[in-house]
Amino acid sequence: MGYMHNRSKYWLDRVGTREMVCFGMNGQPMYVDDVSFPCPAIRYKETTPQIKALYEKQKGDWKLLTKDEKKALYRANFCQTYAEFQTRPNGEWMAITGMSLIFCCAGVWLYLFMVLFVYSGLPDSFHPSHVRAQMRRVIDMQADPIQGLCSNWDYEKNDWKVKKWNTPQNPFVRCTDDE
Repeated sequence: MGYMHNRSKYWLDRVGTREMVCFGMNGQPMYVDDVSFPCPAIRYKETTPQIKALYEKQKGDWKLLTKDEKKALYRANFCQTYAEFQTRPNGEWMAITGMSLIFCCAGVWLYLFMVLFVYSGLPDSFHPSHVRAQMRRVIDMQADPIQGLCSNWDYEKNDWKVKKWNTPQNPFVRCTDDE
């Protein structure tokens, strides 16, 4: 693990003349803009004579620095401001959308597999004639007459009390598929 030590030749070749200023994200001398780690381990730009002169000038009174010099110092230390790297699109939405579509597709394929190879046909009780026979039996037994199916049945007229769009057909009318 000698190459992992932050002062080893492995890192010094990659850092160049940039200064190591703090611990950073994981103790390695690398630059990263991240809200969780506000101070990167190394400066963004390599040290040049102009930047070295600014570093010496910043040790004095900051009121003597011009606005452009302050900006140059900031850009020598950091690549982007907080506002820049927080508002830029980072592409995370693409990964979330892609994974969502993959899971939806997998769900559809699983459903199709189950329908084609696992599930058998519907039982006879789902046949329309059997459903009507079951409804006739419930009405004949007067099951749940307060709020249930029988509360909507008029026993004198032998038909539904109120017909709405979702009211089932009269179960006592004979259909062609009745057995």
